[in-house]
Amino acid sequence: MKDVNILIENGVDVNGSLEVLGDMETYDETVIDFLNEIDSKLNNLKESKGNNDLANFAIYAHSIKSDARYLGFTKLAEVAYEEELAGKENNLSRADASYEEMLNQVNLMVSTLKRYIGNTTIQDVKEEVTLNPNSKTILVVDDSDIIRNFISKIFNNTYNVVVAHDGREAIDILNTTTFDSLACILLDLNMPNVNGFEVLDYLDVNNLYNIIPVSIITGDDSKDTVERAFTYPIVDVLQKPFNENNVKDIVDKMVSLKR
Repeated sequence: MKDVNILIENGVDVNGSLEVLGDMETYDETVIDFLNEIDSKLNNLKESKGNNDLANFAIYAHSIKSDARYLGFTKLAEVAYEEELAGKENNLSRADASYEEMLNQVNLMVSTLKRYIGNTTIQDVKEEVTLNPNSKTILVVDDSDIIRNFISKIFNNTYNVVVAHDGREAIDILNTTTFDSLACILLDLNMPNVNGFEVLDYLDVNNLYNIIPVSIITGDDSKDTVERAFTYPIVDVLQKPFNENNVKDIVDKMVSLKR
C-alpha cells in the first residue's frame, strides 16, 4: 500500500491536490501520467534552451509548472513559473539564473513520486478511444497527459472524449469530423508546434464558432492572454488547476448553447 506520509514528509501539498483531483486514486493515476511524460518534457526543455528557442522553452516550463501544481509540488511550480516568464521575455540570462534549481526540483519531485508509487508498474498508456455512436463528443486539446487523461476520466460515461496533443492534431481532427457529433472543444493555449491561438484563428476563418462551442483551459492567467482569448467568440476561460466540478460546469454551459 502506498504511504502518503512519503509525500507529506517531503513537503507535498497533498490536501491541495485532493481539492483539485478529488481522491487518491486519481492522484495516483496522475502520478503515473507525470512519470511517463517527464523525461520527454525535460528533453524538450533542454533542447529548446540549447537552441535559444525561448518561446518553446516557456511552453515546456509552463507545462512542468502545471504538473507540479496538480501534484502539490509548490516549490517546483514557483521556480518553473519563473522560467516560464524568462522564456516569454526572451531573457536567456534570467532563464539561466534559476534553470539548475528547476532541474533539481524536478529531480526531487521524480524521486519522491517514485518512492511513493513503489512497485506500481509505470508504462506508456495508449490513448485509444472506442467511440459510442449514440454519444456526443468532446475534443480536448492539450499537450499534457495529465490534463487529457483527467478530463477523459471525468466524462468516461457521458461523452466520447477525443484528444489532440497540440493545435496541429486538433485541426487535423476538425478537418475530418462530423460537426453534428461534436458537442464542444476544450482548448489549451500554450502548446508547441501549433498553439491554441492558431486553432482559434482556424475556427474563425472557417466560421465554426456558431457550430462548435469553444472554451479555453489554461494555466496562463495574465491579463493580456485572457483579454486576447476573449477577442474570439469563445464561451469561457477555465484556469488551471481546475477540478472535476469546474470542468463539468463549463462543458454543461457549452452543451446548453448548442442545443
